[in-house]
Amino acid sequence: MVAQIDLRRLHALLDAGAQLVEVLPAAEYADQHLPGAINIPLKTVSPGTTASLNRTLPVVVYCWDGL
Repeated sequence: MVAQIDLRRLHALLDAGAQLVEVLPAAEYADQHLPGAINIPLKTVSPGTTASLNRTLPVVVYCWDGL
């Protein structure tokens, strides 16, 4: 299920153990990323690159494009 969430819902999900995935390119992630975020660059998202995610927990995907 895909849903857009607000900051309050994000905090609730993270407090409940959700996984935060930033899909920024690796160089941008290395420069600055949210605390606790996992980096899986968007262009590399595949079953193999997401295999380490816990399938029993929610996944929050985040990308900052600067716009």
